[in-house]
Amino acid sequence: MTRHPLTKAGADRLREELARLKKEERPKIIAAIAEARAHGDLKENAEYHAAREQQGFVEGRIQHLESTISHAQIIDVAQLNPGDKVVFGATVTLSDEETAEETTYQIVGDVEADIKHNRIAVSSPISRALIGQHVGDVVVVRAPAGEREYEIVDVEYR
Repeated sequence: MTRHPLTKAGADRLREELARLKKEERPKIIAAIAEARAHGDLKENAEYHAAREQQGFVEGRIQHLESTISHAQIIDVAQLNPGDKVVFGATVTLSDEETAEETTYQIVGDVEADIKHNRIAVSSPISRALIGQHVGDVVVVRAPAGEREYEIVDVEYR
């Protein structure tokens, strides 16, 4: 099986979610199922069916997280030092050539990507355009919305 890259911080976040699901969510759902069973007839017991559905979701997420963590290649970004070159785990500040607006992204594994927190997947069009480039380079990002040009302003490994 292929080992997918994952930052150390991303692996820690996944482990925290896994622990929360196992220690908090699973016991709550078990209690909700027990309480719903006490109400009698399970065929028409909406609380029971909702709790069982939630249990299926949580158990599926637990299995997914365990599999992801066990098959990941965890990379400690703080230990990397490729200078001003963009590699996996880099936090890159970009300047849009058209609007001069600056944006900062961290290049992370596909599982930990979260655009709300400016973490983009290593397989995304922006990441693919940035990997291997250096500070000062202008990159062309080919995305579904069209081509955009960005200048790499800064590269950090934190």
